[in-house]
Amino acid sequence: MARVKDLSRELEEWRETIRSRAIAAGLDFFEVTYEMVDYNEVNEIAALGGFPQRYPHWRFGMEYDRLSKSYAYGLSKIYEMVINTDPCYAYLLTANSLMEQKLVMAHVFGHSDFFKNNQTFAHTNRRMLDTMANHATRVRRHHEAVGVERVEEFMDACLSLDNLIDIHAPSIRRRREAKPEGEDPSLQVQKIPVKSYLDKYVNSPEYIESQKQKIAEEKAKAKRFPESPERDVLGFLLQNAPLEAWQQDCLTIVREEALYFAPQGQTKIMNEGWASYWHSKLMTEGILSSAEIVDYADVHSGTMAVQPGGLNPYRLGLELYKDIEERWNKGQFGKEWDECDDYLARQTWDKKTGLGRQKIFEVRKLYNDVTFIDTFLTEDFCRRKKLFTFATNERTGEAEIESREFREIKQQLLAQLTNFGQPIIEVVDANHLNRGELLLKHVFEGRDLRPDYTDATLRNLYAIWRRPVNLETIQEGKLVRLAWNGKESSRVEV
Repeated sequence: MARVKDLSRELEEWRETIRSRAIAAGLDFFEVTYEMVDYNEVNEIAALGGFPQRYPHWRFGMEYDRLSKSYAYGLSKIYEMVINTDPCYAYLLTANSLMEQKLVMAHVFGHSDFFKNNQTFAHTNRRMLDTMANHATRVRRHHEAVGVERVEEFMDACLSLDNLIDIHAPSIRRRREAKPEGEDPSLQVQKIPVKSYLDKYVNSPEYIESQKQKIAEEKAKAKRFPESPERDVLGFLLQNAPLEAWQQDCLTIVREEALYFAPQGQTKIMNEGWASYWHSKLMTEGILSSAEIVDYADVHSGTMAVQPGGLNPYRLGLELYKDIEERWNKGQFGKEWDECDDYLARQTWDKKTGLGRQKIFEVRKLYNDVTFIDTFLTEDFCRRKKLFTFATNERTGEAEIESREFREIKQQLLAQLTNFGQPIIEVVDANHLNRGELLLKHVFEGRDLRPDYTDATLRNLYAIWRRPVNLETIQEGKLVRLAWNGKESSRVEV
């Protein structure tokens, strides 16, 4: 792909101006390398997840076709893309106006600051650009060695399961530490009580050893594998499924990339809100010329617009950061504030503490979307912003306001954000019924699994595990076990 990498002299001057002002405002970011691309190129890069090189797969072509048609029909427009690497790589559209280029650069510096400082990204691979290129080379070698169709068929199965990871795996150790070597206390043999002079004959070394062996065998039979539920299903398959070397490599690639992209899903609201906060701050405090104000307002308002029945992460994140800054500037936090039930007093409360800027930098560092919403989405905020939940009217088929209750609004938001709103599946037993079958469990949280998705997931798990796969879940209030044995599916109540 041929791209114009160098910025024009004018854009380079503005890049340096915006960079200097971002640093002066307190942002601490990875250096950003900008490349100029046209719409066709940006659609191609977007289809590859923002990277110029990815392993070959048909789904990238489908995504490129979707993005190209969406742009051609005027349904969407990609203003910017930035990659979480060190240095960050960002793309500017050649057709953008100067005002739009300045806005995008200010927005990107906000993203780069977030990538560098937010704890959710602390464990990510900052050299992922090179890693992606390496993945592409490895998959192409597998194509040559075993054939394109076999590799793509296996990659299809892996990619359909790429959400079955433990998104907290890089930062949380869930497995028990291995015990130090030595004799297992549970293998102690109870000696037969006899007179001391008979002990060496009755409780002979051979007898003691045979009893230890018997206890060990019984313990092994009773022991469940894994010892505790494994949330990282792909990681478990990687270690225990009967895979050929090329299959193990392909599964490793899919899991590694899924873990890399997971923090972006965990911080979508915070990350976009933070970048939007800073582009609006920098642009309106000296970057814009008087002739650009109307055009800027048009683009910014379009970015913040909320589609019917949708959630705009840019808008929600930006408004929450502004609310936090205002509250901490006025001292609207702590025990005294929480215990104040005087409406007028709360409306005029201003301790002039001036801690707002410090607080939002702290929030940017320590929170993800779930903890951000759980901590800072308040009832006052919901009322001021007129938030509500909606549902489809069964009679008319149209979306209608369902509730304006704060608890229901917050609960629905948190449900959408926890594990990206996707079901949590755990490996419970890898030797189910002592037949090498895989048993998984759905951590039920009030929502039934989609039957078509469930069936496809079991089939693809079977393709990797090569033995029958079972899944326990709740359907219509009943505990059921769904299974796929390679030929047919089954459903039994447990």
